[in-house]
Amino acid sequence: MYPPMPKVYWEVIFDLETQKFFDETGTTDPADLGVSVVSVYRRKLNSGFSEESGEMQSFWVQDLDGMWKLFSDADRVIGFNSLRFDVPALRPYAPSFFSKLPHFDIYDQVRQTHGRASSLNSFARDTLGVGKVDNPANAIIYWQKQDPESLGLLRKYCESDVLITRDIYDYALRNKQLKYTDRWNTPRVVEIDFSYPEDVPAEKQPTLF
Repeated sequence: MYPPMPKVYWEVIFDLETQKFFDETGTTDPADLGVSVVSVYRRKLNSGFSEESGEMQSFWVQDLDGMWKLFSDADRVIGFNSLRFDVPALRPYAPSFFSKLPHFDIYDQVRQTHGRASSLNSFARDTLGVGKVDNPANAIIYWQKQDPESLGLLRKYCESDVLITRDIYDYALRNKQLKYTDRWNTPRVVEIDFSYPEDVPAEKQPTLF
């Protein structure tokens, strides 16, 4: 009898930027903001949760049709505040299966466990000792300018946030804790468990729907 195949995990870590500010739309619905770019880091983890391979790709709004296959077979779709912002922002563009995927929102995981959370930048500074590469408001300004230099800065910013999200997730996966500074400027260390359930299936082949 052959030994069981080792477990392998396919993960997608993503972030997006929008075309407008909320005060330009007159609503509080992220779906009204318009998406400018989505950056996606798709990777394969071995049974010890070490990354075996990974690739970053970015998609402008006109290219989103080619993006969805990257999500279709993921064991986790990882974002930061993605359930309240990124997933709704993608609603006008996404196929019906997208909202049903196994979304794993770091912000939501911390908030559900501890009753509060903080910004991506706060987690990055306190947990990793790094910060965002740019001001978030500039992402919309870069899109509105539309020149090659600005679009390059926009893509760099979005991809950087994906890598920060990945590294925060990996830190929690390994150390079962995260660090941040709350709104009262108090440093906090929160215990958090990002482990996979024991019943995640063994390796599967990627599918294209």
